[in-house]
Amino acid sequence: MAGLTCFKGRELDALGLSSDEWTAIELSLRVSIVAMLVSLPFGIAAAYLLARGRFWGKSILNGVIHLPLILPPVVTGFILLILFGRKGPIGSLFEQYLGLVFSFRWTGAALACGVMGFPLMVRSIRLSVEAVDRKLEEAAGTLGASPVWTFVTVTLPLILPGIIAGMILSFAKAMGEFGATITFVSNIPGETQTLSSAIYTFTQVPGGDAGAMRLTIVAIIISMVALLASEFLAYLAGRRVDFE
Repeated sequence: MAGLTCFKGRELDALGLSSDEWTAIELSLRVSIVAMLVSLPFGIAAAYLLARGRFWGKSILNGVIHLPLILPPVVTGFILLILFGRKGPIGSLFEQYLGLVFSFRWTGAALACGVMGFPLMVRSIRLSVEAVDRKLEEAAGTLGASPVWTFVTVTLPLILPGIIAGMILSFAKAMGEFGATITFVSNIPGETQTLSSAIYTFTQVPGGDAGAMRLTIVAIIISMVALLASEFLAYLAGRRVDFE
């Protein structure tokens, strides 16, 4: 913790970031990481179901999953507010039985970001699943492996680059999300004010251009680091699969 404080102190001097700006950056990173990790198992399951499943309503499910990409983000945020608000049919249950509140909390920001990034994650993983040679899975089955064990030992390693790409896409979308987040959880400094919301706030006040520019530079740096990390991890995963 002391090391982090010193690091932040040096960065504050170098970039001229205020403590409130650092809070917005840290909140964005926390929200994006939580959104990515929580949605990951659902993303893998949905991608596999869409890639391999044969059932009635598959096209409808695919449409529902990808709906956030088509709808205006404000509409998605409003729907989340109706469903997951304190008086919403789902939000009230979460609050009553789990003590988890979404509306106007950072947890709600993570939910909104997860929903908005979910289609990108699913699409990336689905393409990887569809590219897997079914004969490899069938061979594992003939050797006595169960479907679950076949997925874990054969399919999962082969689709790992797609999973990594989907995670990074989800993370990047969460970092840049604005419309759904501000509609669902508002723009509360220290609680729900993410990087995008902070930039928007700066643009609405006189003399805020400098602050908006500082945070814009930070957003570009984080996005570039995420993309480079994605390429590197996908390269390592691909080499591991080729080696095996």
